Amino acid sequence: MARLVGAHPDVGRAPAPAVLPPSLRGWLGPLAALAALVVVVLGTRYADDRKPGAMDAWIWAAVDGAGPSWRYVALAMDFLGEPVGSATLVVTTVTGCLWLRRPRAAVFAVAGTGLTVGTATLLKSLVGRTIHGDHLSYPSGHTAFLTALCLVVALLVTGRLGLGGAAGTLLVSAAALVAGAAMGWAQVALGAHYPTDVVGGWCTAVAVTSATGWLVDRTADWLVDRGADAGRPEHR
Repeated sequence: MARLVGAHPDVGRAPAPAVLPPSLRGWLGPLAALAALVVVVLGTRYADDRKPGAMDAWIWAAVDGAGPSWRYVALAMDFLGEPVGSATLVVTTVTGCLWLRRPRAAVFAVAGTGLTVGTATLLKSLVGRTIHGDHLSYPSGHTAFLTALCLVVALLVTGRLGLGGAAGTLLVSAAALVAGAAMGWAQVALGAHYPTDVVGGWCTAVAVTSATGWLVDRTADWLVDRGADAGRPEHR
């Protein structure tokens, strides 16, 4: 059927998919709030600290002594959080989103990772925990970045495949845990961060990425509604 003459271009179009699938919003909100609380608690506990805590020392002892081959793996993981490696991952993700015609997801990929890294950098200055002299360490920016990016991708896949609550929850949780554990292990094995820095980085990513997804959805929906209102006859 031909489109009605004078109808607004958006009439009849399916709404753009949300970056936070509705089936996951029920648990993402509380999880993000809990993660933010953990970030604050750990940041308060280790503010201006210059040494590992009891848990840090125990975990460090467990991963110490990794052979040269494992060190190469850790260095490769670490590269993914460096400027060149992280920029490559973000550009690749954005390109994939645009190829799938998901511009909202592309915005989410940039905003989610950018705000997560920005928040981690700000927290480092506020908390003031240091390692190896004056190197700010809490929270781990590398861990925060990779966790945020994998969360973005997992949420995109969940929405793309239309996964239900249980399957979507499993996929998103697994992606966040695997990414955080892999990068966290690399940072601890290389001696770049205390284990609690890694936990703080992971929680920062969960809290900021979830909040950013909600904000992207609300802003995009508002812009669509505003455009639809402007196209109605009474607004011409």
